[in-house]
Amino acid sequence: MTNISAATSMHETYQLMDQHCAENVQTCTKRGTVHLIGAGSGDPELLTLKAWRVMQRAEVVLYDSLVSEDILDMCASTAEKIFVGKRRANHALPQESINELLVKHALAGKMVVRLKGGDPFIFGRGGEELQEVVRHGIHFESIPGITAASAAASRTGIPLTHRDHAQSVKFVTACKKNGAPNNDYSELMDSSQTVVFYMGLHRLHEMTQGLIAGGRDSETPFAIISHASMPTQQVLIGTLSDIADQQAEAKLPTPALLIMGDVVTLYHEFADYNLGAMGKGEFVDVDKVISSNDLIPNLESIA
Repeated sequence: MTNISAATSMHETYQLMDQHCAENVQTCTKRGTVHLIGAGSGDPELLTLKAWRVMQRAEVVLYDSLVSEDILDMCASTAEKIFVGKRRANHALPQESINELLVKHALAGKMVVRLKGGDPFIFGRGGEELQEVVRHGIHFESIPGITAASAAASRTGIPLTHRDHAQSVKFVTACKKNGAPNNDYSELMDSSQTVVFYMGLHRLHEMTQGLIAGGRDSETPFAIISHASMPTQQVLIGTLSDIADQQAEAKLPTPALLIMGDVVTLYHEFADYNLGAMGKGEFVDVDKVISSNDLIPNLESIA
């Protein structure tokens, strides 16, 4: 029999587990599963019911730094919770180690939940993690979440598309793999298109100057939305030419999303009536929701 405990690394561990299962088919007839879940933008009410049902059955939860405590508390109380979060220049674990943990626990027969902020398939590295999972013959389920672009647009009243202003929308990351800057602005010149930048706050000055130099009108409306959908949400509205100076003074914190395009002008049209933009939207005490005698039985009836 293969001695799994003799492995000297995670990679060797799941290699030996694969060999162990091949040698002992009767004792390894059922592998675990990986459930890739989008935790959304932070507001626990925006989590899907399907995500909640799966989180309640989790045995192991690998979660990111953008997953709020309220949402993490919705996972099964018996689950092993492992923090694998990333922030700019500060990674709890490299991506390769996260991949290995997913495989290790799934091969051990566990129901593994990979809990990510936003949506796992929009700049969430979900595809990279699933490539490693399926390479080891592990079944997975992907459950979408509300990505930051949708949350920021909805709460601030900046529609990503509008027949009079924008006929398309483009999601762009400000940073490529290994932190390399994304300086390709040539495809971001269309004034009829809304552009949403992820992970761009720390490159704001460089990006806005690059866009202007590339030919984008310096008066193009521009917005920064920090902590979208949360009670701490903040919004900064300006133009391509002045938004960096405004941010230098305002210092809105991360996580933040950047929206460029004519749709940003609608913020002012809606602001006086938009409860979300005014900070007066509905926010529920999650502890009361979880302990509610009405809600939980109803959710459990469809679990």
